[in-house]
Amino acid sequence: MTPSQRKLAALSMDLKRVALSYHTNSMQTGLRFAEESMKKVKRIERRDLPDYIQKLLERVETVLGQEDKQKVAEDALMYSTILQNAALTNTINQ
Repeated sequence: MTPSQRKLAALSMDLKRVALSYHTNSMQTGLRFAEESMKKVKRIERRDLPDYIQKLLERVETVLGQEDKQKVAEDALMYSTILQNAALTNTINQ
């Protein structure tokens, strides 16, 4: 697994934790994992990633900043799954 794949996998897990926390109304926990997710997004080198992954990473902050926390939970779970799949495939060359 490449460094980029590891970073995407770690981000995927944090987004899944955001989704689960907000889904169970653990707002403080969800907020903490959302903060950690944003830190991880900023640490990912994007230039060699596929375009669709770059676009997803750009949208993470917008998704996590929504007022409706149930919508955040749904979107975070979707992003988590997409990023997990990307991390587990060999399409990332870094």
